Amino acid sequence: MNAIKQYQAVNTQSSVMDVDNHRLIQLLYDGALERINMAKAQMVAKNFEGKNRLITRAIDILAGLRSFLDMEKGQEISKNLFDLYTYCEARLHEANMKNDQEMLVEVAGHIKTVQSAWVGIRQEALDKGFV
Repeated sequence: MNAIKQYQAVNTQSSVMDVDNHRLIQLLYDGALERINMAKAQMVAKNFEGKNRLITRAIDILAGLRSFLDMEKGQEISKNLFDLYTYCEARLHEANMKNDQEMLVEVAGHIKTVQSAWVGIRQEALDKGFV
């Protein structure tokens, strides 16, 4: 089992090293959504330690996404994303404390909306040097 985990870690690291910044951000969105969905399942299973760990990882991913924002180039869009990520982090903390699945669904919806827009602007973002 340990060998499988090591292989997965190396495979994931290799995949990340081979992608451009736009794709890396896409992977972060995917990771946040995956952890939120898994946390929801852990809530249902009443595995509160697992839920807490997964929500904490989703919060860390949002903090990472926030750190990638270029407030100078992105101006209003970056500020809006900064505010959205901060709001989502707060809602995840609250969902964790209250074991509220609906808050997780809300945050996942916000992330999916931004993710969809991000996928749609790939070529434009690359052309303008934003990523």
